[in-house]
Amino acid sequence: MGFFKDLFGSEQKGTNGVENSIRWIPLVSLDQLNEIEENSHRRSQVIFKHSTTCGISRMVLNMFGRNLDASKYPMDFYFLDLHAYRQVSDEVGYRFQVMHQSPQILVIRNGVTVAHDSHGAINELDLERFV
Repeated sequence: MGFFKDLFGSEQKGTNGVENSIRWIPLVSLDQLNEIEENSHRRSQVIFKHSTTCGISRMVLNMFGRNLDASKYPMDFYFLDLHAYRQVSDEVGYRFQVMHQSPQILVIRNGVTVAHDSHGAINELDLERFV
């Protein structure tokens, strides 16, 4: 459980203990997808799909956390452990019309996916365009 404590703990540390400004919301239920879709009409919603068994996914997650000053972006950031919540991960693909990859980031605005990327391209995504 140390991984999740570090990731979601109040100290806002990433998986390797690096400080970051992202306040991750754990994405653990199908009902949350309704909330994400509804909330996306007021502000962009970001879903980060992470594979806990993939070194590349961990590296990208750590880089994303270190390089992003989330306080600059009025968005909600959701973290999805795609192994622990496979059904949620599958539904994300169906509902938001994206082919599954991991790691993967989706930006949802007005109920639809307005951007998505995977692997190293995640860190190249300009979130400012979706504020």
